[in-house]
Amino acid sequence: MNKRIAFGIASVMLASIAWAQVELNNASEIELDGLKGLGPTLTREVIDEREKAFFQNWSDVMKRVKGIGPKKAITLSEQGLRVQGLGYDRAPSHPLKTP
Repeated sequence: MNKRIAFGIASVMLASIAWAQVELNNASEIELDGLKGLGPTLTREVIDEREKAFFQNWSDVMKRVKGIGPKKAITLSEQGLRVQGLGYDRAPSHPLKTP
């Protein structure tokens, strides 16, 4: 019984690590580089920009970091990357029509 409990606790801990949120303004180079879509070059650019000033929101990230646009922001956000605690909000690509 104790082995089952220990296994269950370990499983929950590993699952929480896999789904952990990563704050862009505080993430280490290793945490950022571990995200699919961010390689060493883009990670370095993010860190260089962050050293100038923290990112205010996703729009700020996309303005300041060449290579991060809406598609990449969606991908990174789905992996748990956050800016000021928020994931990327997928705005509709066209305005909604009202009758």
